[in-house]
Amino acid sequence: QVLSDVFNAPVFTIDTANSACLGSAYRAIHGLVAERNVSFADVVKLAPEPRLAVTPTPGAEELYRPLLKRYAELEQKVIYNPASSC
Repeated sequence: QVLSDVFNAPVFTIDTANSACLGSAYRAIHGLVAERNVSFADVVKLAPEPRLAVTPTPGAEELYRPLLKRYAELEQKVIYNPASSC
């Protein structure tokens, strides 16, 4: 639920062991075939059907939007000027 609220997006799951590893494997395959203009959607056509797990809590976006903006600002500060961010 936290991921859904923070990023204001639905979260889907699949019923398979090590689904995060499976997702990484699909991304790796996509990287290998991307130069042949194969879309990611084509790569995952045979993947297990995802199931909606949660949707964002109404109003959560108003809480998290400014926090995500601040996080992005801090991240850019660290990336572009790491010595001053310590």
